[in-house]
Amino acid sequence: MNNIVVLAFSGGLDTSYCVKYLKHEKNFEVHSVLVNTGGFDDEELKEVERKAYNLGVTKHTNIDATQTFYEKAVRFLVYGNVLRYQTYPLSVSAERVFQALEIANYANKVGAKHIAHGSTGAGNDQVRFDLVFNILVPEAEIITPIRDQQLSRQTEIEYLKGHGVEMNWEKAQYSINKGLWGTSVGGAETLTSHQALPESAYPTQRTATEPKKVTLHFEKGEFVGVDGEILGPVKSIQSLEKMASVYGIGRDIHVGDTIIGIKGRVGFEAAAPVLILKAHHALEKHTLTKWQLYWKEQMGNWYGMMLHEGQYLDPVMRNVEAFLESTQGNVSGTVFLKLHPYRYEVEGIESLHDLMSSKFGDYGEMNNAWSGEDVKGFTKILANQLRIFHAVNEKP
Repeated sequence: MNNIVVLAFSGGLDTSYCVKYLKHEKNFEVHSVLVNTGGFDDEELKEVERKAYNLGVTKHTNIDATQTFYEKAVRFLVYGNVLRYQTYPLSVSAERVFQALEIANYANKVGAKHIAHGSTGAGNDQVRFDLVFNILVPEAEIITPIRDQQLSRQTEIEYLKGHGVEMNWEKAQYSINKGLWGTSVGGAETLTSHQALPESAYPTQRTATEPKKVTLHFEKGEFVGVDGEILGPVKSIQSLEKMASVYGIGRDIHVGDTIIGIKGRVGFEAAAPVLILKAHHALEKHTLTKWQLYWKEQMGNWYGMMLHEGQYLDPVMRNVEAFLESTQGNVSGTVFLKLHPYRYEVEGIESLHDLMSSKFGDYGEMNNAWSGEDVKGFTKILANQLRIFHAVNEKP
């Protein structure tokens, strides 16, 4: 009998509970797999591996999917200027699918008949993981101890203490998920509709006080450099996050509709994503046409909703990605920002493709490529349909 269970493992409270439960209560041979989507450095990965073996796993594996996550998700979120409900940059929503994909591939590789994750029964992650597993590992049994037992975080803490596990229990009061595209923060406050997260709950404390100017560089829609240094997208995101998070920029609390139909509230810290999306949008407003901007807004919003709900494997997503990428040919240039404690300014852009060309006119000032008579005639024709409507439907 294949007694291997592959566990999606992060080293946090929920997945630590899962290791002990699956090993001691269900007698499984636990293979823990951490899929890094940009939230762990080398030292942190070593610490998670050490923790996994101390908890009793048979085998632990770290998989680096950061570049894959960027190429297959993050760049399209930038192309689409995706902020769910104009607030949340899908920090965790997007990466969960790619973690699930890697876990599924690992389970198939080792021939596991059981696959587990630490999602609760009241959130979105359970659907994202289950959906991918049902598609890619259809014969495997999905085991979800936290969901099935309806456990509170305090109950998990007491269970682990009873099994001799030592953790930073104060830190464990908050669920923190860090990745390339931001960090989510959940706790007792986010279960209410009115309480704010305390400063101490955010992973990065605000230490910067003096304003700072920064330039972001884009090539065909991709964020590729900071302050004149071209680093490539992933390193540029990481560099900007380090620079801007100490200002407390990119913090907020998102209230959204979950996949299962209830409202959810979560805090997040995402300095780089927020700045990149706003800078990219500013550059697009200068370099794209009215109708490009209009349809990008519709399609980007829809793409973000589908990704949020775990529908990445639907082939329509490849169609939307092709559309979004096709709009980015002229979205190249530099965006100038100014950082302040808890806020930022988009000061302007420079681009060879800037459509604010003085050859044609300066808005509100001078028309160079048409005459006043041209506008009079144009406006008269533009009014025709409404003139007809009002004449036909005029009340006696």
